[in-house]
Amino acid sequence: MDPLASLLDGPRARGAFLLRSILSPPWSLRITDRAPLTLMYLVNGGAWVVPDAEPAVRLRPGDISVVRGPEPYTVADDPATEPGIVIRPGQVSTGPDGEDLCDAMDLGVRTWGHAPHGSAVLISGTYQMGGEVSRRLLAALPHVLHLPADAWDSPLPALLSEEVVRDQPGQEIVLDRLLDLLLIAVLRTWFSRPEAGAPGWYAARSDPVVGPALNLLHDDPAHPWTVASLAARTGVSRAALGRRFTDLVGEPPMSYLTSWRLALAADLLREPDATLAAVARKVGYSTPFALSTAFKRVRGVSPQRYREGAVAAAGGPVTS
Repeated sequence: MDPLASLLDGPRARGAFLLRSILSPPWSLRITDRAPLTLMYLVNGGAWVVPDAEPAVRLRPGDISVVRGPEPYTVADDPATEPGIVIRPGQVSTGPDGEDLCDAMDLGVRTWGHAPHGSAVLISGTYQMGGEVSRRLLAALPHVLHLPADAWDSPLPALLSEEVVRDQPGQEIVLDRLLDLLLIAVLRTWFSRPEAGAPGWYAARSDPVVGPALNLLHDDPAHPWTVASLAARTGVSRAALGRRFTDLVGEPPMSYLTSWRLALAADLLREPDATLAAVARKVGYSTPFALSTAFKRVRGVSPQRYREGAVAAAGGPVTS
């Protein structure tokens, strides 16, 4: 598995919040839901994504935007329009004064807005819990990612637009998987664009030396890799691999491996039945103590404390 595939293997929507919004100008939504990631597909009309501390991004029909949380932002017909609706945690919609608007703006199956024939139609899919999208993926993304309609050709946005309003058995699972597929397709296209500012490993994956080394680390992170063993597998000297890897990726091979192992461990720790010993074995640490030491050194908390925080954020019971 190459590094990009490993990164994109992370999104796992579980009952994601999907909604078709139909809006009439002037409109402005203040998003304060603290969701880790939201994907928006503009079907009709015009819209702007307005971060608090960055330039506004204009969306035209067919454009897709991916917004990384948890910082608040605004989506509006015009950057100057004052917010009239606030989207709060739990996807509760209110007026600026706190008046509940969920029922008043209900327009049918996963559809919400001012009126059935508003000029702006926006499909949004929200990953609501941190464990659904890996921290490593979030760290690789800008606050607002914008993919214009003419930058790619995919049937997935139209398919999601059709499926979001269906009321069929098992529809939540269908929508979760469609959202995952669309997000992965968008990110794969975006990472290949010059303006993406992709991480160093993205360009390095095509290097004849560093690319194979990255694949080895991602294919088998539990292997007791050393720079010498990686160099032997890639056909260069240890010094040459170390220099080339650091120059292209931005960190030495063993540092990269540690980051990758701990990212995997963080995701595995969210699984309720995973023991610390099992997680340690899967990511290449000989004992739970060794994993705990590395995890706390890099992340600042013990694996157990991290797991408790993740479970509490998801609203589940905390177990040892």
